[in-house]
Amino acid sequence: MSEKKTDMEQLSENMAEMTAEFQKMAHDFMDSQNTQKSDIETDPMHIGETLLELTKYYSSHPEQLVEKQMNLWQDYMNLWQNASRKMMGDDTVEPSIEPERGDKRFKDAEWQENQIFDFIKQSYLLTSRHLADAADDITPENGHDKEKMNFFTRQFIDAMSPTNFAMTNPEVIRETVESNGQNLAKGMENIIRDYDPETGKFTVSMTDNEKFELGRNVGATPGKVIYRNDLIELIQYSPTTEKQYKKPLLIIPPWINKFYILDLRPENSLVKWLTDKGYSTFIISWRNPDKSMSDMGLDDYMNLGVLTAIEMVKKATGEEKINTVGYCIGGTMLSCTLAYLAAKDDLDQISSSTFLVTQVDFSEAGELTIFVDEKQLADMKQNMEKQGYLDGKTMSNTFNMLRSNDLIWSFVINNYMKGKDPFPFDLLYWNGDNTRLTRACHLQYLDDMYKNNNLVKPGAVSLNDTPLDLTKVTIPTYIQAAHTDHICPWKSVYKDTWNFSGPKRFMLAGSGHIAGVVNPPSAKKYNHWLNDDLPHDADAWLEGATSVVGSWWDDWHKWLSKKSGAKVTARIPGDGPLEILEDAPGSYVKVRY
Repeated sequence: MSEKKTDMEQLSENMAEMTAEFQKMAHDFMDSQNTQKSDIETDPMHIGETLLELTKYYSSHPEQLVEKQMNLWQDYMNLWQNASRKMMGDDTVEPSIEPERGDKRFKDAEWQENQIFDFIKQSYLLTSRHLADAADDITPENGHDKEKMNFFTRQFIDAMSPTNFAMTNPEVIRETVESNGQNLAKGMENIIRDYDPETGKFTVSMTDNEKFELGRNVGATPGKVIYRNDLIELIQYSPTTEKQYKKPLLIIPPWINKFYILDLRPENSLVKWLTDKGYSTFIISWRNPDKSMSDMGLDDYMNLGVLTAIEMVKKATGEEKINTVGYCIGGTMLSCTLAYLAAKDDLDQISSSTFLVTQVDFSEAGELTIFVDEKQLADMKQNMEKQGYLDGKTMSNTFNMLRSNDLIWSFVINNYMKGKDPFPFDLLYWNGDNTRLTRACHLQYLDDMYKNNNLVKPGAVSLNDTPLDLTKVTIPTYIQAAHTDHICPWKSVYKDTWNFSGPKRFMLAGSGHIAGVVNPPSAKKYNHWLNDDLPHDADAWLEGATSVVGSWWDDWHKWLSKKSGAKVTARIPGDGPLEILEDAPGSYVKVRY
């Protein structure tokens, strides 16, 4: 008799292994929950409280509930009739509802070809539509409460998708049959790997972190750290051309993430592309803060960060004028610095500034405003008072929720139900390399920018006891936005053109917050829109714009090169008065929490 196990024996063994591992993890999870936790820890975003409002509203308005139930029932009846006709062989039946364009969850052929899965899919989509409408109807006036209700309802809808459950996902069922349940056993191993029994929390793995090393295959453009203080390291990149533009270029990245998003691989590195174009390129690497930095606020980020970096770039190159680039919140900090320099009558040291997906007017700042209200700010302040900073995972989870199907549930399906290891992907490695945020800086940023939109009110924000007025910024600016940006919506970024007073060029790139920026010409991806006119209305600008195939980097180069002076002998890091401290990417960027 053969010793090879039958399919049923193998399946039973794999299921027994999965069950044993699940029981162990469940025991650990229950132990972790036995400790008393505050409301902030168990529901930090008050999702349950928001959804409870939905239940309370329809409990007190039963007539509206009945009406919506009848409408849903009518749609279900139509779906049943269509399903019956298809089962009888009628191929002319049109779907009652179809996924939105770009919804990748139902791409497997079984969702269309198998009548059972097609019915499950359409039932889910109909229910989702009615639930979303019900949430939208309880707050008739547009505003924070309406956006919050709609957002968290959508999170619930996305979580309940049939693709997220093994028994209603045809790909998972197929994988289970073909592997005799090995995928589920391996998935349980992956759950245990991603579960921290001490905190009772999961961190869903998005990529294979072991495949990447800073300085070797990400963040590897040659350069030197030439300055360091308690908040920043300043990197000067080695030239790749014999001549460079006279005016150096300083990049201010966001401190919410690490700078090497602009230097992932040689093929998509903005830093390398700039050095290859002949720019003398510098970048700030922000320190990943700990409790000792709790009281560092926006003043410190300007003084120790941007202002100090400007002085060090001038010192390293011997130049009196430089160009600057700000990315996201780094651009917001740059705009504050420019307004400060203008108030001090010292703006002439900056030749031009480029703003990448940067907001200064937060009146239409998108879905991130959902997380900024009195209650959530109070909870965040209380939490940060204990540890002195906002944990990087908290901010990362917030960003991931904005695209939960792509950045949460797709990995739950792949890792835990299909039992596959995540694919090595440099962008997702960077996305998981979180940074902490100092208590003082983060609270001030949320209060002044997101909550009260003070930066566009002359004098409402002061740094170093100096009132800021963005309209005093008269230098040339290049303002880039991204068409599908869910963090800095493009129409919000367009408002930058209202606030700066100097010559302006606005450019809208295809794609989103990351791919809309990191899009080298060699990739031949996406498009961008150009329009020399700057009407007050963003839609009017787009209506009059010309779509250009490919990356926007070349358009920026044409603009920036004219602001950068003549060519001079390339500058070698360390040849100036600032000594080399270490090789790029430096030490600060390597600190992980």
